[in-house]
This record gives sequence, structure tokens and C-alpha cells, in this order.
Amino acid sequence: MGTLSPLRVAITGASGMIGSMLAPALVAAGHQVVPIVRGDPRTGEIRWDPAGAGLDPAALRGVDAVVHLAGANIAGRWTEARKRAVLESRTLGTRLLAEALARAPNGPATLVSASAIGYYGNRGDEELTEASPAGSGFLPQVTEAWEAATATAADAGIRVAKVRTGLVLSSAGGLLRKMLLPFRLGLGGRLGDGRQWMSWIAAADLIGVFRHLLEGTLSGPVNAVAPGAVRNREFTAALGRALHRPTVFPLPKTVIRMLFGQMGNEAILGSAHVLPAVLERSGFRFQYPVLDGALAHELEVTR
Repeated sequence: MGTLSPLRVAITGASGMIGSMLAPALVAAGHQVVPIVRGDPRTGEIRWDPAGAGLDPAALRGVDAVVHLAGANIAGRWTEARKRAVLESRTLGTRLLAEALARAPNGPATLVSASAIGYYGNRGDEELTEASPAGSGFLPQVTEAWEAATATAADAGIRVAKVRTGLVLSSAGGLLRKMLLPFRLGLGGRLGDGRQWMSWIAAADLIGVFRHLLEGTLSGPVNAVAPGAVRNREFTAALGRALHRPTVFPLPKTVIRMLFGQMGNEAILGSAHVLPAVLERSGFRFQYPVLDGALAHELEVTR
């Protein structure tokens, strides 16, 4: 993977789980990274206010591309206040950023904006590509609005790629990190009946996807998932093998719904068999297309 010339890439959410992996990878590839931050900016940073004034378009002068990762975590019980915070953190900031890009003098030609496979909702065994319609529920509502908030940038002629990310396999954060302790203690097990599809991607491959989009020409929705989606019971068994631990303590659906409410029903028990159709057509090559190899690599890297 390469590029004809170095890019100057501004990143929102640069200190988050994905951003903290992406920024050094881009620097190692010869690009320049400019964090977009909420507080007082240090030298080489850009300040923005995603819930208010947005971003000064002039600050984007000379920036080639923007990666937008910022947004509130969906984990936890979805009270009405929490749902409103999740929705607004994605739509308001994205809309303000898109408007700034559209007005920026000699500004970015590319926006790579985070999204999620939550777009598809709970779809059972249906195979889903970027051409599949949105599902129903809170997560599809959020992701549809999140992606639509980039429209101002696209209308201004900026290339916009929307990264529909699946479960990221990183022991530095996210669901996998939360699973490691109980599984290492031998307390892991399937979630519900274990039949729900889990569409995942190795952290290294996700960083590769962002580079592929920044350095290439793709636009529109892009499913950032490995080609080897598995059912939850298969994921559970694979993680147990990787950790050399039994996985005999299932968490029943009733308990999940009691503990997590709507979030548990949609995000934990929901099933989405997502395929990386656009990436595969574009020639992207996954380093870790198989779950066992991806888990082995991630767990070895963090030991």
C-alpha cells in the first residue's frame, strides 16, 4: 500500500482507541497528522467545538484529508438522555465538520468519516453488503443520521467515504478488552443462544482500511469487516482456544435484557452478517481474514 505524495491528515478523536492506532500508522507511512481537539490546541493542533461553534474553515487550509472518529460511546443502558447524547454527538459534530470542509479555502479534498454496521440492525442470517437498506431500531437511526450529516461536504465536491466498522478486535479497548478478564478466569460463554452473527475486523486491518481510503479513490459507504463473520458461539469458542480456557458459562438472553435493556437487545443479541463487498472489489487485502489468526495476533501483540 502506498501513495504518490505525503498527505496532511487532520483527525478528530485522535486520542481514542482507533485514533491512537491510526495516527502513528499514518506517520510511519510518511504522512503528517494534525489532531483536531476540543480543548486549547497545542502547536500543530486544530481546535473545534463539536457541540457549538464547530470549526473555523480557515484552520483547514493546507489539510489534504480529514478522518472523523469522534462520538460518544454507545455502551451502557440506553436511557432517553443517553440515546440523545449518542445521537447528537455523532450528528451535530459531523454536520459542523462537513460545513467547515465545504467552506475551507484550499482545504481538504477527502473526508473519511466513521460509521458502524449498526446501520443494518438485527437482520438474522441475511448477508448484508453496502447496497443493503438500513434496518430498524435505534442503531440504524443513529448511523443513518450520522452518515447523512456528511452531505454538505459531498455536495461541495469533497470525496466522502463512510466507514461502517464492525467489532474491532483490539485488547486496547472495545468489547474484546471487556471480554478478556472473564474469559481468562474461565467464566466466558456464549451470549444468548449464540446464533447471532458477529462481523468483526482485526485492529491492524481496520488501520489498513483507513489508509486504503485516504490513499485511494473510494467514496460512499464501506463495510470495514473481515470476510469471515462468525456466529457468537463460534467467536466464543475461538476466544477460549486463544486463551486456553473453557467457555461453559453462557449469559442468557433474559439476563442480558435485564442488565442492558434496549442496548443489550440491539448491540449484544442483534445479528448482522456483513460482507466487505466494496473493499474486496477494490483489491484490499486483509492481513487477518480468519478469526483464529486475528485473535492470536492481537493477544500476542499485547502480551
